[in-house]
Amino acid sequence: MVVVAAAAARCLAVKPLPLVLVHHSRPAPSSALRLLRTARWPPRSASCSTYAPPPLPFVAVASMDAPPQGYRTNVGICLADPSLTKIFLASRLDIPSAWQMPQGGIDAGEEPRAAAFRELREETGVTSAEIVAEAPNWLTYDFPPDVRDKLNARWGTDWKGQAQKWFLFRLTGNDDEINLNGDGSEKPEFGEWTWMTPQEVIEKAVEFKRPVYEEALKHFAPYLQSDPTASS
Repeated sequence: MVVVAAAAARCLAVKPLPLVLVHHSRPAPSSALRLLRTARWPPRSASCSTYAPPPLPFVAVASMDAPPQGYRTNVGICLADPSLTKIFLASRLDIPSAWQMPQGGIDAGEEPRAAAFRELREETGVTSAEIVAEAPNWLTYDFPPDVRDKLNARWGTDWKGQAQKWFLFRLTGNDDEINLNGDGSEKPEFGEWTWMTPQEVIEKAVEFKRPVYEEALKHFAPYLQSDPTASS
């Protein structure tokens, strides 16, 4: 693990700031490392006695081939319509008020891409789709205490939360291919579905998943198109 952080040890009056870990599935881009190498803390123009640091955390970049320990490995699926303007979102059968994008666990020995195609088929019935983009790092979220107890009791595990690899898919078939009974290999998870804009997806997401949705959609934003029917 490579941890990059800058601090001015001589400035004893500056309080330490928390570390934020970004888990990369491959080494961080050179542009990100250049940014961290050139950043100074505090700036040359500031003195230790007068400089007040901005309310931002230090950034630690962790390069790793595996997700962080203690989290269940999972794939997240952002399924866009053929025009790449709207995203598939569905309500859970067990919690109808909870809307989410498809996701699911990675089986032992399974590659994340293969898991993404499998979960897409199992949860939506869709087989006519192509991968447009993949988020470069693992995105994690913690289970709320009640959700953690419920899921770990079901799975017989003690996961803190989920570490997800996110994929942007484009539907290459028609809407009538979408079947919430899936391919019949697993119990259905969703009760209804709709196409939504990225912002609507974020707004509809349950609170503990919202930061991951925001981060995933930031990665996919360059590939998504503006909705021409949206009002300006």
